[in-house]
Amino acid sequence: MNLSLIPADLRPIAERVESRQRLSDAEALQLFRSDDINALGVIASRVREQKNGNVATYILNRYINYSNLCLLSCQFCAFAAKKRDAHAFERSIDDIVAAVEESLSSGITEVHMVGGLHPTLKKDWYLDLLHRLRALDPQITIKAFTAIEIRHLAQRIFKLSIADTLAILRDAGLGALTGGGAEIFDAQVRDELCRGKESAEEWLDVHRTWHKMGGRSTCTMLYGHIETLEQRVDHLRQLRELQDETGGFTGFVPFAFEPQTTILAHVKSASAVEQLRSLAVSRIYLDNFDHITAYWVSMGLPLAQVSLNYGVDDLHGTIMEEKIFHMAGAKTPQEQTVATLENVICEAGRDPVQRDSFYRHLPRQRPTVAPATPAVESELVCA
Repeated sequence: MNLSLIPADLRPIAERVESRQRLSDAEALQLFRSDDINALGVIASRVREQKNGNVATYILNRYINYSNLCLLSCQFCAFAAKKRDAHAFERSIDDIVAAVEESLSSGITEVHMVGGLHPTLKKDWYLDLLHRLRALDPQITIKAFTAIEIRHLAQRIFKLSIADTLAILRDAGLGALTGGGAEIFDAQVRDELCRGKESAEEWLDVHRTWHKMGGRSTCTMLYGHIETLEQRVDHLRQLRELQDETGGFTGFVPFAFEPQTTILAHVKSASAVEQLRSLAVSRIYLDNFDHITAYWVSMGLPLAQVSLNYGVDDLHGTIMEEKIFHMAGAKTPQEQTVATLENVICEAGRDPVQRDSFYRHLPRQRPTVAPATPAVESELVCA
Protein backbone atom coordinates (compact mmCIF):
# COMPACT_ATOMS: atom_id res chain seq x y z
CA MET A 1 0.00 0.00 0.00
CA ASN A 2 1.29 3.45 -0.90
CA LEU A 3 0.91 5.27 2.41
CA SER A 4 1.58 8.60 0.71
CA LEU A 5 -1.92 8.32 -0.74
CA ILE A 6 -3.42 8.15 2.76
CA PRO A 7 -4.16 11.33 4.73
CA ALA A 8 -2.41 11.71 8.06
CA ASP A 9 -5.52 11.05 10.15
CA LEU A 10 -6.08 7.67 8.49
CA ARG A 11 -2.45 6.62 8.21
CA PRO A 12 -2.32 4.80 11.59
CA ILE A 13 -5.30 2.72 10.46
CA ALA A 14 -3.66 2.01 7.13
CA GLU A 15 -0.48 0.90 8.88
CA ARG A 16 -2.47 -1.46 11.10
CA VAL A 17 -4.21 -2.90 8.05
CA GLU A 18 -0.89 -3.36 6.28
CA SER A 19 0.38 -5.40 9.25
CA ARG A 20 -2.95 -7.31 9.40
CA GLN A 21 -3.96 -6.06 12.83
CA ARG A 22 -7.60 -5.97 13.88
CA LEU A 23 -9.33 -2.59 13.95
CA SER A 24 -11.35 -1.34 16.89
CA ASP A 25 -14.94 -0.14 16.76
CA ALA A 26 -13.69 3.43 17.21
CA GLU A 27 -11.43 3.07 14.17
CA ALA A 28 -14.32 1.67 12.12
CA LEU A 29 -16.42 4.65 13.14
CA GLN A 30 -13.59 6.97 12.11
CA LEU A 31 -13.58 5.34 8.68
CA PHE A 32 -17.35 5.71 8.32
CA ARG A 33 -16.99 9.42 9.11
CA SER A 34 -14.13 9.99 6.70
CA ASP A 35 -14.81 12.08 3.61
CA ASP A 36 -11.75 10.72 1.81
CA ILE A 37 -13.48 7.99 -0.18
CA ASN A 38 -10.40 7.41 -2.31
CA ALA A 39 -8.24 6.70 0.75
CA LEU A 40 -10.87 4.22 1.97
CA GLY A 41 -10.69 2.54 -1.43
CA VAL A 42 -6.91 2.24 -1.23
CA ILE A 43 -7.02 0.69 2.26
CA ALA A 44 -9.92 -1.65 1.43
CA SER A 45 -8.26 -2.73 -1.81
CA ARG A 46 -5.18 -3.70 0.17
CA VAL A 47 -7.24 -5.99 2.40
CA ARG A 48 -8.96 -7.46 -0.66
CA GLU A 49 -5.60 -8.05 -2.32
CA GLN A 50 -4.20 -9.72 0.81
CA LYS A 51 -7.12 -12.13 0.87
CA ASN A 52 -8.03 -12.70 -2.78
CA GLY A 53 -5.32 -11.35 -5.03
CA ASN A 54 -6.66 -9.92 -8.30
CA VAL A 55 -9.59 -12.33 -8.65
CA ALA A 56 -13.22 -11.21 -8.71
CA THR A 57 -15.89 -13.89 -8.65
CA TYR A 58 -19.50 -14.46 -9.67
CA ILE A 59 -21.94 -17.35 -9.40
CA LEU A 60 -24.44 -18.85 -11.84
CA ASN A 61 -27.57 -18.90 -9.73
CA ARG A 62 -31.34 -18.74 -9.96
CA TYR A 63 -33.46 -16.77 -7.52
CA ILE A 64 -36.81 -18.17 -6.45
CA ASN A 65 -39.24 -16.23 -4.27
CA TYR A 66 -41.79 -18.91 -3.55
CA SER A 67 -44.38 -16.62 -1.94
CA ASN A 68 -44.67 -13.17 -0.44
CA LEU A 69 -47.54 -14.03 1.93
CA CYS A 70 -46.25 -13.09 5.36
CA LEU A 71 -47.45 -12.88 8.93
CA LEU A 72 -45.30 -9.82 9.57
CA SER A 73 -45.74 -6.22 8.39
CA CYS A 74 -42.25 -4.75 8.52
CA GLN A 75 -42.16 -1.02 7.82
CA PHE A 76 -39.36 -1.20 5.31
CA CYS A 77 -40.75 -4.10 3.26
CA ALA A 78 -42.66 -3.68 0.00
CA PHE A 79 -42.43 -7.40 -0.73
CA ALA A 80 -44.64 -8.95 1.97
CA ALA A 81 -48.39 -9.24 1.44
CA LYS A 82 -51.58 -10.47 3.03
CA LYS A 83 -53.70 -12.96 1.13
CA ARG A 84 -56.13 -10.41 -0.31
CA ASP A 85 -53.49 -7.87 -1.35
CA ALA A 86 -53.24 -7.22 -5.07
CA HIS A 87 -49.51 -7.96 -5.15
CA ALA A 88 -49.78 -11.24 -3.20
CA PHE A 89 -48.44 -14.36 -4.90
CA GLU A 90 -47.76 -18.01 -4.14
CA ARG A 91 -45.94 -20.32 -6.54
CA SER A 92 -46.72 -24.00 -6.76
CA ILE A 93 -44.05 -26.64 -6.30
CA ASP A 94 -44.53 -27.74 -9.91
CA ASP A 95 -43.94 -24.18 -11.10
CA ILE A 96 -40.81 -23.76 -9.00
CA VAL A 97 -39.36 -27.10 -10.08
CA ALA A 98 -40.05 -26.31 -13.74
CA ALA A 99 -38.32 -22.93 -13.45
CA VAL A 100 -35.23 -24.45 -11.83
CA GLU A 101 -35.14 -27.32 -14.32
CA GLU A 102 -35.14 -24.81 -17.17
CA SER A 103 -32.29 -22.87 -15.56
CA LEU A 104 -30.15 -25.99 -15.14
CA SER A 105 -29.54 -25.95 -18.88
CA SER A 106 -27.76 -22.62 -18.43
CA GLY A 107 -25.31 -24.17 -15.99
CA ILE A 108 -26.55 -22.79 -12.68
CA THR A 109 -24.90 -24.24 -9.59
CA GLU A 110 -27.20 -22.67 -6.98
CA VAL A 111 -30.87 -22.13 -6.29
CA HIS A 112 -31.35 -19.17 -3.95
CA MET A 113 -34.82 -19.35 -2.41
CA VAL A 114 -36.60 -17.20 0.17
CA GLY A 115 -40.16 -16.15 0.92
CA GLY A 116 -42.40 -14.61 3.54
CA LEU A 117 -43.58 -16.23 6.77
CA HIS A 118 -46.41 -18.07 5.05
CA PRO A 119 -49.47 -18.51 7.29
CA THR A 120 -50.75 -21.84 5.92
CA LEU A 121 -48.08 -23.88 4.12
CA LYS A 122 -47.43 -27.22 5.81
CA LYS A 123 -44.30 -29.12 6.74
CA ASP A 124 -44.73 -31.56 3.86
CA TRP A 125 -44.85 -28.68 1.34
CA TYR A 126 -41.39 -27.45 2.30
CA LEU A 127 -39.90 -30.94 2.44
CA ASP A 128 -41.46 -31.96 -0.88
CA LEU A 129 -40.09 -28.83 -2.50
CA LEU A 130 -36.56 -29.53 -1.25
CA HIS A 131 -36.73 -33.21 -2.21
CA ARG A 132 -37.90 -32.41 -5.73
CA LEU A 133 -35.28 -29.72 -6.28
CA ARG A 134 -32.58 -32.06 -5.02
CA ALA A 135 -33.81 -34.77 -7.40
CA LEU A 136 -33.29 -32.46 -10.38
CA ASP A 137 -29.54 -32.36 -9.77
CA PRO A 138 -27.89 -33.75 -6.62
CA GLN A 139 -24.89 -31.46 -7.24
CA ILE A 140 -26.76 -28.18 -7.15
CA THR A 141 -26.67 -26.20 -3.91
CA ILE A 142 -30.05 -25.25 -2.51
CA LYS A 143 -29.38 -22.06 -0.59
CA ALA A 144 -32.65 -21.22 1.09
CA PHE A 145 -34.48 -19.53 3.92
CA THR A 146 -33.57 -16.60 6.13
CA ALA A 147 -33.10 -16.96 9.88
CA ILE A 148 -36.64 -15.69 10.54
CA GLU A 149 -38.04 -18.27 8.11
CA ILE A 150 -36.16 -20.98 9.99
CA ARG A 151 -37.60 -19.76 13.29
CA HIS A 152 -41.08 -19.67 11.72
CA LEU A 153 -40.70 -23.22 10.44
CA ALA A 154 -39.37 -24.47 13.77
CA GLN A 155 -41.96 -22.81 16.01
CA ARG A 156 -45.15 -22.83 13.94
CA ILE A 157 -44.74 -25.52 11.28
CA PHE A 158 -42.40 -28.29 12.45
CA LYS A 159 -42.89 -27.53 16.17
CA LEU A 160 -39.32 -28.60 16.88
CA SER A 161 -36.10 -26.99 18.06
CA ILE A 162 -34.05 -24.87 15.67
CA ALA A 163 -31.39 -27.57 15.51
CA ASP A 164 -33.85 -30.39 14.81
CA THR A 165 -35.63 -28.32 12.16
CA LEU A 166 -32.37 -27.50 10.44
CA ALA A 167 -31.36 -31.16 10.51
CA ILE A 168 -34.61 -32.21 8.81
CA LEU A 169 -34.25 -29.50 6.17
CA ARG A 170 -30.62 -30.47 5.57
CA ASP A 171 -31.58 -34.10 5.10
CA ALA A 172 -34.23 -33.02 2.60
CA GLY A 173 -31.69 -31.10 0.53
CA LEU A 174 -30.94 -27.72 2.16
CA GLY A 175 -27.31 -26.91 1.43
CA ALA A 176 -26.80 -23.40 2.82
CA LEU A 177 -28.68 -20.65 4.63
CA THR A 178 -29.19 -17.21 3.17
CA GLY A 179 -28.11 -14.13 5.11
CA GLY A 180 -31.31 -12.12 4.80
CA GLY A 181 -33.27 -10.63 7.66
CA ALA A 182 -30.29 -9.29 9.60
CA GLU A 183 -31.25 -5.67 8.77
CA ILE A 184 -29.58 -3.68 11.61
CA PHE A 185 -29.12 -5.52 14.89
CA ASP A 186 -29.79 -2.58 17.22
CA ALA A 187 -32.94 -3.32 19.24
CA GLN A 188 -34.41 0.18 18.94
CA VAL A 189 -33.95 0.22 15.16
CA ARG A 190 -35.55 -3.21 14.86
CA ASP A 191 -38.49 -2.08 16.96
CA GLU A 192 -39.10 0.86 14.65
CA LEU A 193 -38.26 -0.89 11.39
CA CYS A 194 -39.49 -4.47 11.76
CA ARG A 195 -41.39 -4.91 15.01
CA GLY A 196 -42.28 -8.55 15.60
CA LYS A 197 -39.32 -9.88 13.64
CA GLU A 198 -36.70 -11.94 15.41
CA SER A 199 -34.19 -10.15 17.64
CA ALA A 200 -30.53 -9.83 16.77
CA GLU A 201 -29.75 -12.58 19.27
CA GLU A 202 -32.31 -14.88 17.66
CA TRP A 203 -30.95 -14.19 14.15
CA LEU A 204 -27.42 -14.87 15.31
CA ASP A 205 -28.49 -18.03 17.15
CA VAL A 206 -30.00 -19.60 14.02
CA HIS A 207 -26.73 -19.07 12.13
CA ARG A 208 -24.68 -20.19 15.12
CA THR A 209 -26.69 -23.41 15.32
CA TRP A 210 -26.34 -24.03 11.58
CA HIS A 211 -22.60 -23.37 11.67
CA LYS A 212 -22.09 -25.76 14.59
CA MET A 213 -23.87 -28.41 12.52
CA GLY A 214 -21.23 -27.91 9.84
CA GLY A 215 -23.35 -25.66 7.66
CA ARG A 216 -22.31 -22.41 6.00
CA SER A 217 -24.19 -19.19 5.36
CA THR A 218 -23.82 -15.62 4.20
CA CYS A 219 -24.73 -12.56 6.25
CA THR A 220 -26.07 -9.13 5.40
CA MET A 221 -26.63 -5.58 6.60
CA LEU A 222 -29.44 -3.31 5.42
CA TYR A 223 -28.24 0.26 5.87
CA GLY A 224 -29.24 3.76 4.85
CA HIS A 225 -32.60 4.11 6.64
CA ILE A 226 -32.93 5.19 10.28
CA GLU A 227 -29.76 3.72 11.73
CA THR A 228 -26.74 5.68 12.98
CA LEU A 229 -23.13 5.05 12.06
CA GLU A 230 -22.56 3.71 15.56
CA GLN A 231 -25.35 1.18 15.00
CA ARG A 232 -23.74 0.07 11.73
CA VAL A 233 -20.47 -0.57 13.53
CA ASP A 234 -22.31 -2.47 16.26
CA HIS A 235 -23.92 -4.65 13.59
CA LEU A 236 -20.54 -5.40 12.01
CA ARG A 237 -19.02 -6.12 15.43
CA GLN A 238 -21.64 -8.75 16.23
CA LEU A 239 -21.08 -10.45 12.88
CA ARG A 240 -17.32 -10.41 13.42
CA GLU A 241 -17.74 -11.91 16.88
CA LEU A 242 -19.90 -14.78 15.61
CA GLN A 243 -17.40 -15.39 12.81
CA ASP A 244 -14.65 -15.59 15.46
CA GLU A 245 -16.76 -18.17 17.26
CA THR A 246 -17.88 -20.39 14.37
CA GLY A 247 -16.08 -19.44 11.14
CA GLY A 248 -19.29 -20.35 9.34
CA PHE A 249 -19.94 -17.21 7.27
CA THR A 250 -18.72 -17.48 3.69
CA GLY A 251 -19.21 -13.84 2.77
CA PHE A 252 -20.76 -10.52 3.73
CA VAL A 253 -23.37 -8.79 1.55
CA PRO A 254 -24.28 -5.23 2.62
CA PHE A 255 -26.96 -3.39 0.68
CA ALA A 256 -28.62 -0.02 0.83
CA PHE A 257 -32.26 0.46 1.76
CA GLU A 258 -34.58 0.87 -1.25
CA PRO A 259 -37.24 3.43 -0.18
CA GLN A 260 -39.35 4.00 -3.29
CA THR A 261 -42.63 2.23 -2.51
CA THR A 262 -42.64 1.64 1.24
CA ILE A 263 -44.04 3.79 4.02
CA LEU A 264 -40.46 4.93 4.56
CA ALA A 265 -40.44 6.54 1.12
CA HIS A 266 -39.38 9.84 2.69
CA VAL A 267 -35.96 8.36 3.49
CA LYS A 268 -33.31 9.62 1.09
CA SER A 269 -31.60 6.87 -0.90
CA ALA A 270 -27.99 6.17 -0.02
CA SER A 271 -25.66 7.94 -2.45
CA ALA A 272 -23.11 6.13 -4.56
CA VAL A 273 -20.36 7.48 -2.31
CA GLU A 274 -22.14 6.21 0.80
CA GLN A 275 -22.52 2.75 -0.73
CA LEU A 276 -18.84 2.60 -1.67
CA ARG A 277 -17.90 3.83 1.81
CA SER A 278 -20.00 1.12 3.47
CA LEU A 279 -18.45 -1.60 1.34
CA ALA A 280 -14.92 -0.32 1.96
CA VAL A 281 -15.35 0.00 5.73
CA SER A 282 -16.91 -3.46 5.89
CA ARG A 283 -13.94 -4.92 4.02
CA ILE A 284 -11.44 -3.20 6.32
CA TYR A 285 -13.21 -4.02 9.60
CA LEU A 286 -14.34 -7.60 8.93
CA ASP A 287 -10.85 -9.06 9.02
CA ASN A 288 -12.10 -12.62 9.58
CA PHE A 289 -14.31 -12.62 6.47
CA ASP A 290 -12.71 -13.73 3.23
CA HIS A 291 -15.28 -12.22 0.87
CA ILE A 292 -17.31 -9.04 0.42
CA THR A 293 -20.07 -9.15 -2.19
CA ALA A 294 -21.52 -6.19 -4.06
CA TYR A 295 -25.23 -6.85 -4.56
CA TRP A 296 -25.73 -5.41 -8.04
CA VAL A 297 -29.52 -5.85 -7.80
CA SER A 298 -29.51 -3.12 -5.17
CA MET A 299 -26.74 -0.82 -6.34
CA GLY A 300 -26.76 -1.37 -10.09
CA LEU A 301 -24.02 -3.06 -12.10
CA PRO A 302 -22.06 0.13 -13.00
CA LEU A 303 -21.59 1.04 -9.33
CA ALA A 304 -20.92 -2.59 -8.44
CA GLN A 305 -18.11 -2.48 -11.00
CA VAL A 306 -16.63 0.60 -9.30
CA SER A 307 -16.90 -1.18 -5.95
CA LEU A 308 -14.29 -3.68 -7.14
CA ASN A 309 -11.84 -0.89 -6.26
CA TYR A 310 -13.35 -0.45 -2.79
CA GLY A 311 -12.70 -3.84 -1.25
CA VAL A 312 -15.26 -5.96 -3.11
CA ASP A 313 -14.12 -9.27 -4.58
CA ASP A 314 -17.47 -10.72 -5.69
CA LEU A 315 -20.34 -9.47 -7.89
CA HIS A 316 -22.92 -12.03 -6.75
CA GLY A 317 -24.59 -13.83 -9.62
CA THR A 318 -26.84 -14.16 -12.61
CA ILE A 319 -29.94 -14.06 -10.32
CA MET A 320 -32.49 -14.53 -13.18
CA GLU A 321 -35.54 -13.51 -11.16
CA GLU A 322 -35.52 -11.17 -8.15
CA LYS A 323 -38.65 -9.75 -6.56
CA ILE A 324 -37.85 -8.30 -3.14
CA PHE A 325 -35.83 -5.27 -4.24
CA HIS A 326 -37.79 -4.81 -7.46
CA MET A 327 -41.12 -4.74 -5.63
CA ALA A 328 -39.57 -2.00 -3.48
CA GLY A 329 -38.88 0.02 -6.62
CA ALA A 330 -35.44 -1.06 -7.81
CA LYS A 331 -34.89 -0.26 -11.51
CA THR A 332 -31.99 -2.64 -12.04
CA PRO A 333 -32.31 -5.61 -14.42
CA GLN A 334 -33.84 -8.88 -13.22
CA GLU A 335 -30.78 -10.85 -14.31
CA GLN A 336 -27.25 -10.62 -15.67
CA THR A 337 -25.44 -12.89 -18.08
CA VAL A 338 -22.06 -14.48 -17.56
CA ALA A 339 -20.66 -12.51 -20.49
CA THR A 340 -21.80 -9.23 -18.92
CA LEU A 341 -20.42 -10.08 -15.48
CA GLU A 342 -17.08 -11.16 -16.91
CA ASN A 343 -16.80 -8.06 -19.10
CA VAL A 344 -17.53 -5.84 -16.11
CA ILE A 345 -14.86 -7.59 -14.06
CA CYS A 346 -12.30 -7.40 -16.87
CA GLU A 347 -12.98 -3.71 -17.46
CA ALA A 348 -12.19 -3.12 -13.79
CA GLY A 349 -8.81 -4.77 -14.29
CA ARG A 350 -9.65 -7.91 -12.38
CA ASP A 351 -9.61 -11.60 -13.29
CA PRO A 352 -13.13 -13.13 -13.51
CA VAL A 353 -13.65 -16.55 -11.94
CA GLN A 354 -16.87 -18.50 -11.53
CA ARG A 355 -17.49 -19.66 -7.95
CA ASP A 356 -19.87 -21.96 -6.13
CA SER A 357 -22.13 -21.16 -3.17
CA PHE A 358 -19.17 -21.39 -0.80
CA TYR A 359 -16.94 -19.04 -2.86
CA ARG A 360 -14.81 -21.91 -4.12
CA HIS A 361 -13.46 -21.36 -7.62
CA LEU A 362 -14.97 -23.44 -10.42
CA PRO A 363 -13.94 -24.19 -13.99
CA ARG A 364 -16.07 -22.49 -16.61
CA GLN A 365 -19.37 -24.27 -17.17
CA ARG A 366 -20.94 -24.84 -20.56
CA PRO A 367 -24.73 -25.13 -20.85
CA THR A 368 -26.05 -28.53 -21.90
CA VAL A 369 -28.41 -26.88 -24.39
CA ALA A 370 -28.36 -23.45 -25.99
CA PRO A 371 -29.99 -20.89 -23.67
CA ALA A 372 -32.82 -18.69 -24.87
CA THR A 373 -30.58 -15.61 -24.62
CA PRO A 374 -27.16 -15.52 -26.25
CA ALA A 375 -25.63 -14.73 -23.02
CA VAL A 376 -24.18 -17.41 -20.95
CA GLU A 377 -21.12 -18.36 -22.92
CA SER A 378 -18.27 -16.22 -24.09
CA GLU A 379 -14.64 -16.93 -24.77
CA LEU A 380 -13.69 -13.75 -22.94
CA VAL A 381 -10.09 -13.46 -21.89
CA CYS A 382 -9.04 -10.30 -20.08
CA ALA A 383 -6.42 -8.41 -22.00
